[in-house]
Amino acid sequence: MEIKNPTFNYDKQGQDYSGHRKTDPRIAKYVYDALGAAKTVLNVGAGAGSYEPVDKYVVAVEPSVVMRSQRQQMNKVPAINGKADSLPFDDNSFDASMAMVTIHHWPDIKKGLNELRRVTRDQVIILTFDPDRLEHFWNAQYFPELIEVEKLRYPKIDYITESIGGNCEVIQIPVPLDCIDGFQEAFYGRPEAFLSKEIRNSQSAWGFLQEGVEERLVKNLEDDLKSGEWDRKFGDYRTKLSFTCALRLIIARP
Repeated sequence: MEIKNPTFNYDKQGQDYSGHRKTDPRIAKYVYDALGAAKTVLNVGAGAGSYEPVDKYVVAVEPSVVMRSQRQQMNKVPAINGKADSLPFDDNSFDASMAMVTIHHWPDIKKGLNELRRVTRDQVIILTFDPDRLEHFWNAQYFPELIEVEKLRYPKIDYITESIGGNCEVIQIPVPLDCIDGFQEAFYGRPEAFLSKEIRNSQSAWGFLQEGVEERLVKNLEDDLKSGEWDRKFGDYRTKLSFTCALRLIIARP
C-alpha cells in the first residue's frame, strides 16, 4: 500500500468532527503542563481547537474552511487560513507552539516541523501516535488494513525529534476509559463505538481504505460483539481505567 497524499479532506468529510473529537481534560493536563509559563501560543493544524489553553494568547492556523467554521461554533478564536510548511510569521514570534494529532496530515512533515521551530522561542509541543506501537492494541486484529494506513501516515518518533532538533522529551500518555477525544485508542474499552459511522468519520484513517474494506472490517467486529467472541478475547479492556499504548506527547526545547 502507498499513500501519495496524507492529507484528509476535512472540507468534505469533517462536518461532525468537533462533535466527537473534544479536549479530554486528563490528556489536556499533560499539554498544559508542557506549555508552562508561555504567554503566547501558536496552534498549527488547529482544527476545531482541541487542547488550546484558555488562559493564554492563542493564534491558530488551519487550512480547512469546515474546521475553521467549527471553531466559531466552539467559541474558539478565529483561525488563520494557512499551512504548516509556510507559516506567515517572523522568527521567534511565539513563546510556544503546538500541533495536536495533526502532523500525519502534513505533506512535508519535516518542513512543517522546521517552521514550528523557526517561529517559536521555547517549547514546541507535538501530540501524535507512535507507529511502532499501533499494533499493541486489539483493533490491529480486527482492522489490520486500517493499522497499515496509520503506520504509513504517522512519522516515527525519532524522525520527529531529529527533524525538530533541540532537547526533546517524549511522554507516554495514558488514555482514560471514558476518553472524550474520539481517536481510535479512546474506545479501547468501548468497541461498540466503531460500529457508528459518525465515530469512524471522525477518525481520518478510514477515509484511506479501498472501497468495501471498511464495511468488511466493521462487519467482522459486529459479528464478534454479537456472538460474545470479542469479550472472550478482550473483555478485560472494558474494566481498564486507562490504557497506555501509542499516544505520545513530544516536548522540544531549543
